[in-house]
Parts: sequence; structure tokens; C-alpha cells
Amino acid sequence: MKPAHIGLAVLVAAIWGLTFVAISIGLRDFPPLLMAAMRFAIAGLAAFFLPRPSLSWPRLTAIGLAWFAGQFGLLFSGMAAGMPAGLASATLQSQAFFSVFIAAPVLGERPSLRQLAGGFAAMGGLTVIGLSAGSGGVTLIGLLLTIAAAFFWATGNVLLRSSAKVDMLAAVVWLSLVPPLPLLGLSLLIEGPQAAAALTTVSWTGIGAIVYTAAAATVFGFGSWGHLIKLYPVSTVAPFSLLVPVFGTLAAAILLGERFPPMQLAGMVLIASGMVIAVLPAKWLRAGLVWAFKG
Repeated sequence: MKPAHIGLAVLVAAIWGLTFVAISIGLRDFPPLLMAAMRFAIAGLAAFFLPRPSLSWPRLTAIGLAWFAGQFGLLFSGMAAGMPAGLASATLQSQAFFSVFIAAPVLGERPSLRQLAGGFAAMGGLTVIGLSAGSGGVTLIGLLLTIAAAFFWATGNVLLRSSAKVDMLAAVVWLSLVPPLPLLGLSLLIEGPQAAAALTTVSWTGIGAIVYTAAAATVFGFGSWGHLIKLYPVSTVAPFSLLVPVFGTLAAAILLGERFPPMQLAGMVLIASGMVIAVLPAKWLRAGLVWAFKG
């Protein structure tokens, strides 16, 4: 990847890391499905100023349902059900390895041995985190919903990669038009009076959280991410999202005061190790091993 594109990928990771703090703050005022619907309703307003991308309506709908409705409906619900922000930021990045494994049969992008090794390391990390459910505020249902969100993110990555070349800013904005109605319908069905009450008691911090997730995380973040996905193979871009937990965990610790028991920290280290194995050039890994053993 070009240095500028690497820098862009890291910037997106930082923005997405802070997003988990914003979601936690927003969930104090809104139930999860309603908050997710409002996020994309705001992001979709820019469609008045941008032409529809060259995606068929079925393709646009499929990507919007996977990338946005499925991912964030499940993520917000998982965090509301007991998934702390910092840990959610780590767990969601399993999408990088779901992306690699889905892209192999669908796009013919065969994963390398290092990517497979990194994937198994990350899956080990998720297993360790799963075994810690019940401690540190983590619930099993919150973990499972977050993993399901990661799978939908990966599915959206592959659907986008297999689509025709499009203007990604316009694509993200128009894709944001897909989630509000299904998410609002689910909110009315599942959250009912809680959703109605939330709209009458909203605070400025809740509004700010939604605006941040809509403008910074969705329009800029996913617009930039989608641009990189169109330029490079999914297996090259997806692992950069594993930097999100670095920013997400630090932000959650500093801004929300979150702390993590040893097993959760071990799981997060395994996930991060998977990224290092999958992304760093082999010569860098060899040099690091040589340095470590000599030390």
C-alpha cells in the first residue's frame, strides 16, 4: 500500500476506536436499535447532495443491510447487552479474518499461510474472551452479538469488493439510506415504549454521540475504508481494522474508566498478535524474532 493510504487506514482506525466510546455514551439515552437507525438517518441526509452510485438497487440494498443494518444493529445491541466499549472494539475486528475466509471462495483471493495463522490466533483470542464471559461486565449474549456484527461487516466488505468501481463517498451516503426503515421497524417491535420515551428525554451528549457516529465514523470512516477496499485486496485492507482496539481500548480506559481482567487482556493480545502475523512483512517478523532471541 502507498504510505498515504496506510496513513488513511490508521486515521480511520482511530476514528472508529473513539466511536465505541461515543456509542457507549449514546446508549445512555437511546435503546440500541433506535440509536443505530438515527445514526444512518442522519448520515443518509447527504444523499440530497450526491448522485446515486453506479450500484443496482439489489446490490445497494444487500450491501446496506450487511455493512450497516446487520453490523450496527447487532453491535449496538451487543454493547447494550453487556459488551464494554474497549472489549467490543477488539472483538469486532474479527471481521478482518471473516473477510479473508469469505473472500477466498467468493472472490478467489486465497489467504496466505501467514493470514491463516493470524486468523487462528485471533480466533483463539475470541475463545479466551468468551471463556471470560461473566467477569468484567461481559455477558455471553453481548459477546455473541458482537461476533455476529463482525461477520456482517466482513460480508459487506466482500460484497463491496465484488461490485463495480464507484465513488465511495456517494456509495456510503446512499448505503446509509438502507438501514433506517428496517432498524426502526425492529425498534418499534422490540424496544417499543422505551424507544418512544428516549425521544422525549434526549440529552445534548446523546445527540453529539449520534452526530459523531454518523458524520465521522460513517460518512468519513466508511467512505475512506470503502475507497481502500476498492483499491486493494480485502485481505490487505481488512487487517488494518485491528488497530481499532488500540485506540478503542485506550479511549475507553481514559474516558470511561474501563478496566479489563487478565483473561480479557490475554484475548485482546491474541487478537492483536493475529494482526501482526497477518499484516507485517515476513522479513520484519523474522527480524523481530531474531532480535527477541538475541535479547
